[in-house]
Amino acid sequence: MGLFLGLGIGGTVLLACALVSDGVLEGVFGGALGGLLDGWLSLPVIAGFVSMLGFTGAIVLGSTGLGPGAAAAVGTLAGVGAGWSTYRLSRALLRDDSGAAPSHRDLVGSAGTVVTTVPGGGYGGVLLRLGGQPVKCAATAEGPLARGVEVWVTAAPSSTSVSVRAVER
Repeated sequence: MGLFLGLGIGGTVLLACALVSDGVLEGVFGGALGGLLDGWLSLPVIAGFVSMLGFTGAIVLGSTGLGPGAAAAVGTLAGVGAGWSTYRLSRALLRDDSGAAPSHRDLVGSAGTVVTTVPGGGYGGVLLRLGGQPVKCAATAEGPLARGVEVWVTAAPSSTSVSVRAVER
């Protein structure tokens, strides 16, 4: 029982190490295997296998009349399942191409509100939304714009400034 609990605790500690030292074990082999076991030798996969082997083996050994061999066999099956699930989940997360980080170019065509009066030919401030988050940018306009006016972004010359025009309704 002690061996199984030690494996379970060791696997949990290994998982904590995997969270701290992301990707170290993959770099140890340095491409020597040519990607043959890519992802299967990752710390999270190994930690999932070892901890599930240990904890499942301890549960089977303690709750049934089966011996250590049967407990190790059941633990190994559970460990393989946990390792496979960890591998699949990590691959799915790495393939997540849901979106690139938004840039200032994404502001062009968006609407916002003047928060600091924009003088004609000078800079004021507008509140816009970029990636769902409020962003305050310096703004220029052809003519003066009062505080509270709804504006439309016509250009984004830099990451902190935009050119705007008043929305006409």
